[in-house]
Amino acid sequence: MSIGERRPGVAGGDDDAARLDAGLPDIDWSIAPVGARFSRFPAPSGELAVVELGDPSDPRVVLIPGVTGSKEDFYLLAPILVAGGYFVQSFDLAGQYESADAGPVAGGHYTYELLVGDVLAFLRSGEPAHVLGYSFAGVLSELALTEHPELFRSLTLLTTPPEPGQAFRGVRVIGWLSWFLNGHQGAGLMIWGIVTNKNKVPASRLAFVRSRFSLTRRSSVDDIVGLMKRVPDVRERVAQSTVPILVATGNHDLWPTHLHAQNAQALRATLAVYTTGHSPCETAPHQLARDMLALFHRSERAEERR
Repeated sequence: MSIGERRPGVAGGDDDAARLDAGLPDIDWSIAPVGARFSRFPAPSGELAVVELGDPSDPRVVLIPGVTGSKEDFYLLAPILVAGGYFVQSFDLAGQYESADAGPVAGGHYTYELLVGDVLAFLRSGEPAHVLGYSFAGVLSELALTEHPELFRSLTLLTTPPEPGQAFRGVRVIGWLSWFLNGHQGAGLMIWGIVTNKNKVPASRLAFVRSRFSLTRRSSVDDIVGLMKRVPDVRERVAQSTVPILVATGNHDLWPTHLHAQNAQALRATLAVYTTGHSPCETAPHQLARDMLALFHRSERAEERR
């Protein structure tokens, strides 16, 4: 693995993946890819909604969505990985969308222990996996890796908060405001930005992300925003693992590229930067899949040499 290598995505030019991404259609995100299979997983916090695609005998990939997200966020990415020879699974985090009934006992909170426990249980349910953690789920994935690195074949951190501690402090333009907001207030600001389409997503995407809030528990969003204000610093422990890591982001992400670059260097990871925003899995799936498949192959070659 190249340490701290910068592999920016290129919009146009001779980059086939970028050209494919530039021509992406406006899909209906409520319609699953052909061949998708749905199930429920009995996690420690309750039943989690799962989707899988591909041949279960192929190497396993687990894609974990973030807060206010869901497994559907990978409907463009997953088929590309399947075409590359992988079996792909994803699940909604406890409290989110179709996993809304999973969570703490009455009166409890969504904690790192609860959410990481679910991630570890899901990973233990199959063979060691190539794992992608999207945004906040990248934090959960790092924590899970420090506890059980044997469950990971590689780790992709997709627009994951790049700084420990108060993770919102480095967000462009409004990061300063995060110091004055509690979890409930911060969650309200986040939800307002999503439903009023501050991300400027297409109409079909906006309709789907708005519809998810009818199921997602507001308490889970409040608690997770609170957790993001106290992200544990496990960078040294993650860097010391033998698990190959990719830090992937958009050059218009919530957090500036230089913070992601610093995080990649601290993690001894490869850095990929695409000409997009916080959601490369939706807007640059071919470029992201290209770099993930390269990571998978490096990991698998390293395993063969051991």
